[in-house]
Amino acid sequence: MRALLPGEKVYLLAKNCDAAEEIRVRLEGEKLPLANLRILNIPSDDAWVRDSGPIFVLRKDSGAPQRLAHDFVFNSWGRKYGPWDHDDIIPARVCQMLDAPWTSHDFVLEGGSLDTDGQGTLLTTEQCLLNPNRNPSFDRKEIEARLRRWLGIQKVIWLQDGLEGDDTDGHVDDITRFVALGVVVTVVEPDPRDANHAPLAENLRRLRLAKDALGKALQVIELPMPPRADGPHHRNPASHANFYIANSAVLVPVFGSPTDSVVLDRLRPFFPDRSVRGIDCRDLVSGLGAIHCITQQMPA
Repeated sequence: MRALLPGEKVYLLAKNCDAAEEIRVRLEGEKLPLANLRILNIPSDDAWVRDSGPIFVLRKDSGAPQRLAHDFVFNSWGRKYGPWDHDDIIPARVCQMLDAPWTSHDFVLEGGSLDTDGQGTLLTTEQCLLNPNRNPSFDRKEIEARLRRWLGIQKVIWLQDGLEGDDTDGHVDDITRFVALGVVVTVVEPDPRDANHAPLAENLRRLRLAKDALGKALQVIELPMPPRADGPHHRNPASHANFYIANSAVLVPVFGSPTDSVVLDRLRPFFPDRSVRGIDCRDLVSGLGAIHCITQQMPA
């Protein structure tokens, strides 16, 4: 909050009135500037609003761009954890409270499963979008057609698998992200004994061969993986790629690792007008997510 509130409006979801009041008291005690904060009382089953929340786009059909939210089906990452009925209606509740237009689709899609350059190119993984626990009646071609129609995508770059320990079935926001038009960062694991080594090497190979919607090859920047850490469930899917790009800052997961400073230094040249800040995510990732997972941007 300290990094976000000076640069943008923040809508914080609280699952009930007691939680909302607890949040207010805590933030007031931290003496944070709260003019940009609004707390929305919306029941939820989990914290990962990147996946359960609305996915916003700007439509440019005619005149000034218009904001539109897409409400996709949320099925708890392939029906893994229940219940998820509160999470599945978060998009409609958010849009009602913010008076934002939205459209609903009978199609499972999570925000963490995709990353775009804003110019028609989308990154995703086969492990997630082609998984039979999401949309079993749709093949690759049909899924691409829906991404084109709903999100304005012209080119889909398919990576293979995500990280060991990632219960989302390989969300791309833990492995590969756009940092500029034509530029991606992707995580790599040099240790051939590590379970992440081979799939991340395959993803790197695909990125080096890929072209974006403009027909141009990508510039690929490698980010190191932090050392392995196990949590209460299994291996934590810890990754520096799960960052959130805000208006005035970039919040990057760090883990008390020698790789922290390396990643921050590699990201800073791409965000000269933003403060690139490390946020300790060791506790957060023990719940199997990080900063990008608990945020969802809304265009002005």
